[in-house]
Amino acid sequence: MRKEEKAILIDNVAAELKAYPHFYVADIAGLNAAKTHELRKLCHEKQIKLMVVKNTLFKKALEQIDFPEPGIFSSLAGPTAVMFCETANAPAKMIKDFRKASKAEKPVLKSAYAQECLFLGENILEELVAIKSREELIGEIVGLLQSPVQNVISALQGNAGQKIAGIVKTLSERSE
Repeated sequence: MRKEEKAILIDNVAAELKAYPHFYVADIAGLNAAKTHELRKLCHEKQIKLMVVKNTLFKKALEQIDFPEPGIFSSLAGPTAVMFCETANAPAKMIKDFRKASKAEKPVLKSAYAQECLFLGENILEELVAIKSREELIGEIVGLLQSPVQNVISALQGNAGQKIAGIVKTLSERSE
């Protein structure tokens, strides 16, 4: 590969790193053509961009964007596929589901950069699956905030509401 082609690839990878807030680094070597096609199709369905890239080019792209976590370089050994995504836990769920459906041990998670944190190693896959998206967290907070209000409203609509209305009426009659 010529130097100009490498520069273009580095720029393309750097652009993807800037465009997506989360990415996963995985090893997909050893998957046959059919399994690789299934993985790519699943990535497309889950809106995950899969890119196979040489480690040296990926390192240079990370350096080009001044990536804040130099610890990721230790995970860049052997064949590397990078999964770019908008939702932090989407690739982790996809990897888990793909392995279960295809009864394969690949893809193997090397590292991930999600929610502005670096995760290293295969053993953190379950933690990444459990990460909640921004929308899920907002939904939980809204649900927690609505819960006390709903309790008060249901109490006012039930027998307690009739008692409160009676107490208010009695107090207003006494004040007259």
